[in-house]
Amino acid sequence: MSKTFCSALIRHLQNNRRSCYYINLDPAADDFEFEPDIDIKDLITLEDVMEEMSLGPNGGLIYCFEFLLENMDFLTEPLETVTEEYLIIIDMPGQIELYTHVPILPALVKELTKGSLNVNMCVAYLLEATFIVDRAKFFAGTLSAMSAMLMLEMPHVNILSKMDLVKGTIARKDLKKFINPDIDLLDDAPADGILYEEGEDEDLKAPSNAMAGKSFAKLNRAVAQLIDDFSMVSFLQLDVQDEDSVGAILSYIDDAIQYHEAQEPKEPNDELDVEMG
Repeated sequence: MSKTFCSALIRHLQNNRRSCYYINLDPAADDFEFEPDIDIKDLITLEDVMEEMSLGPNGGLIYCFEFLLENMDFLTEPLETVTEEYLIIIDMPGQIELYTHVPILPALVKELTKGSLNVNMCVAYLLEATFIVDRAKFFAGTLSAMSAMLMLEMPHVNILSKMDLVKGTIARKDLKKFINPDIDLLDDAPADGILYEEGEDEDLKAPSNAMAGKSFAKLNRAVAQLIDDFSMVSFLQLDVQDEDSVGAILSYIDDAIQYHEAQEPKEPNDELDVEMG
């Protein structure tokens, strides 16, 4: 999740008098609108790892999560007291390698979903709506979402975020092709003027030709066809400024984790007693 989405979700939950428990697992994050209940930076920070271990950002991030896995009581002990009425929100780093290339997060998920915690989890995967301007970029992002779904083996809610930035720039009928990714998008003329047709290869060393030749067109069509063959990815639209949009996303998350099924039935006077107490 992005920090902006997490803040919008927490704000929506508070406005609707629902309990939430906020966990930050991004060891480089700062400037929170809402203070996390658990913050990985109290255990380890990316800045310290990069400085002490002489690692780059990606290597340092992987080290941080390996360290977390070796010290899972930092995460699991506080969660033992969190009841089922709480929605647990875990803010994660944005580096795609964590979700597609290394088996660290599947191990983390296993720790949280098994044993005494037995947390029902789903992934909210955010892809910026601005990706729809470039068809190749959009299908690459969609492929990454599908790769994360296969790697994590969890319910996924895939989201086109920042819809306010593209509002009015794309027709509703065209937007449907992005909501349910359609290979025919490659046959349309995108806004950036690049046509993904299998023409003759030009001099690929020239920057203007590198993404317009036959090889690039074949690559994009192969990626789009793979996504179409699996037919796993579809997107919801999110505008964090719109309370109804955030609420709609939350309803899908609730369904994915079976939130309402886990709640204890309330007596008719329960809410009245709370208000009077």
